[in-house]
Amino acid sequence: MRGRTHHLWIHAGLISFTLLAIYPVLWVLALAFSGQQNVAIIDLPKDPTFLERLRSVMPWPAHVSVKNFHDVMTEQPFGRWLLNSVMVSLMTTVLGVFLACTAAYAFSRFRFPGRDGGMLAFLVSQMFPGTLMLIPLFIIIVKWLGLGNTFWGLVIVYATTAIPFCVWMLKGYFDTIPIDIEESARIDGASPQVIFIRIILPLAKPAIAITALFSFMTAWNEFILASVFLEAESMYTAPVGLRFFVGGFTSQWGFFAAGSVIVSLPVVILFLYLQKYLVSGLTAGSVK
Repeated sequence: MRGRTHHLWIHAGLISFTLLAIYPVLWVLALAFSGQQNVAIIDLPKDPTFLERLRSVMPWPAHVSVKNFHDVMTEQPFGRWLLNSVMVSLMTTVLGVFLACTAAYAFSRFRFPGRDGGMLAFLVSQMFPGTLMLIPLFIIIVKWLGLGNTFWGLVIVYATTAIPFCVWMLKGYFDTIPIDIEESARIDGASPQVIFIRIILPLAKPAIAITALFSFMTAWNEFILASVFLEAESMYTAPVGLRFFVGGFTSQWGFFAAGSVIVSLPVVILFLYLQKYLVSGLTAGSVK
């Protein structure tokens, strides 16, 4: 009985914290499907009762509607901003995964001067917040390279920001792949490029999936750098565009909530698709 009581309190605490965590998300969904721009999705009478007050804090709209989703995609340039985010995120993912895979494989398999120092430099670079690097990045991208208000400027910044973490993660995974596989392929006459592309990369699918997901999310959710580097409204990404739905004079909370739901869907879909690769041990029977 003591054990059951103890587990009951643990489950009650976990359920409470879970409800506390998803409560804001439910409010976003309620605002998105309310069809209105007001935060108060239910109009209270002049002298509300306790049940009416309780009903007003429940994240459920009085009338379910998809008007906000329709209007935000047709009456607002949100579709253009969403397309910009897709382009920037895909380019960042391709560039980041390519550079991270090649660099991590070199750090894992080859011994060269500066190897340990390079890995330490990658680790140290992760200790600085993004806002601290804002001014140097602005000088390099805008003043020196002339890539301000361009997608390539954002792609370069996002890729270089995600590479240190991705290299460390991929390097650790490459270390777990037995070198006997490469030696066997080398005896059969395979070149280093063939070994890397046809043997190592397929075995490292779980780590590459995590790297791709991290690179995509880095570019998809970033706001500060995009708001600084992008000036033209037609070049805005989705996070920057969402800012204009809530301003100092007008607040279109319905559009903001609907846009937030739309922005979150690609990440959820990508995670559900890549989760089948998020399993270690693909090399368990490779040596045999």
